[in-house]
Amino acid sequence: AATTENVDSEHSSMSTESPTKPSQLSDAQRAKIERNRQRALLLRQARLSSRPYADPSERPRGQGRSSEGKLPGRVLDSGAGFLIEEDGEGEDPTADIKVVHRPGPILEPDREACELCNSEISDSFLFNNFDVPVCDGCKDLEEKHKLITKTEAKQQFLLKDCDFDKREPPLKCIIRKNPHNQRWGDMKLFLLFQVRKRAHEIWGDDEGLEQERERREENKRVKKQKKFDKEIKELRKAVRSSTWTKDTSAHQHEFGPESYDEESDMYTKTCTTCGLEQSYEKM
Repeated sequence: AATTENVDSEHSSMSTESPTKPSQLSDAQRAKIERNRQRALLLRQARLSSRPYADPSERPRGQGRSSEGKLPGRVLDSGAGFLIEEDGEGEDPTADIKVVHRPGPILEPDREACELCNSEISDSFLFNNFDVPVCDGCKDLEEKHKLITKTEAKQQFLLKDCDFDKREPPLKCIIRKNPHNQRWGDMKLFLLFQVRKRAHEIWGDDEGLEQERERREENKRVKKQKKFDKEIKELRKAVRSSTWTKDTSAHQHEFGPESYDEESDMYTKTCTTCGLEQSYEKM
């Protein structure tokens, strides 16, 4: 009997303690739990609305597929006023975007000396972008370290795209927005003296570059002259064809005097215009 009383007393104490546990939570904790529960319900509802069928074979025919025959991806709210739809494989659409970080300052053991003032370079615009050991205090973007666009460099030094990118070593550049129109493509800016050095590697020197420019100008002049002569020739043909008219009337024979052949007993007469001979006999 004593043991049964002890068991009953322990059971009654546990039953009385269990209801008191929820009362130990504060109002802030209960509110946080409710917010988490509502958020979980919203996420579950959004996941079911975007993918209501766990097995693609259960999907009704003609539903849940795009015009290209692919399954629609999960729709994410970007928080910027538009939705982002993931592809069927769940890949991140921004995975291919490459973020270029600005290089940090050069540490003392690896610092190079400026070729103009012989001071150590810790951070330099020309050294970071073009591998030119010149500090920011000595750079001269107006004359010595002037920048040039890729289009101007191709026209001035007769270079091709492969001369910038494929030929070793590739020329370094910086990309800037077009100042004339922001909607146009970005500009690639190169160092002028590096571009001139690359042109000398191809054409030899300034004299070779000038000879190549003259040769191209001569070829351009010859092509222009040939085109002009062809247009003049076609114009002459058109004028000549407009003044000449073809005689479409039928030919009328004009025969001369007839002659008689006693052996064949035949008469012959000849057209004085075309030379046609006509033989006949008289009854």
